[in-house]
Amino acid sequence: MSEPTPDDLTPQFGWSRYAELINGRFAMIGFIALLVLEWVTGQDFFTWVGLR
Repeated sequence: MSEPTPDDLTPQFGWSRYAELINGRFAMIGFIALLVLEWVTGQDFFTWVGLR
């Protein structure tokens, strides 16, 4: 995948490369936060939300 151009980093409405970049970054942050939560509490996600 190539480096984003300035046009790719301009906020746009709808399906765009900018939206995919932001969604991917938030997904990575959420995944790391979930791993930290499991490590701190000693419980997996499903136990933490009450599904086990």
